[in-house]
Amino acid sequence: MWEELYKLDEIKKEPFVIQNIRWDLEPKDLMDPKYKKIEGGVEARGEIKGYVFYIETNGKEPGLFLMRHTAAEYGETMAQIDEIPKELLSEAIAENKAKNYSGMYPINKKVEAWLKKELGIS
Repeated sequence: MWEELYKLDEIKKEPFVIQNIRWDLEPKDLMDPKYKKIEGGVEARGEIKGYVFYIETNGKEPGLFLMRHTAAEYGETMAQIDEIPKELLSEAIAENKAKNYSGMYPINKKVEAWLKKELGIS
């Protein structure tokens, strides 16, 4: 775990992080087993590495976080984004209520758009 979680302003100064955000992944994708049984053997999922935003609901209020996930299957939360409007998080949770994974929810398109605007991504 990071000694102190990054904030939005610190992420803005990290071009490597911004370039490697995985907008196509959800928390469940990161937690699924690397190998699963299939008829006739075992199937490996593809390599996952990069940075994934997610909404955490195990605290007093929902929060937006950024997780780093490595090719070695190691993940850790590295940032907390406090600046996001809470109503955006509430909307994303309601929209993704069927995608709850141990209190973690994926972001939705509105949260993604807000993040891209804040990070200067077109």
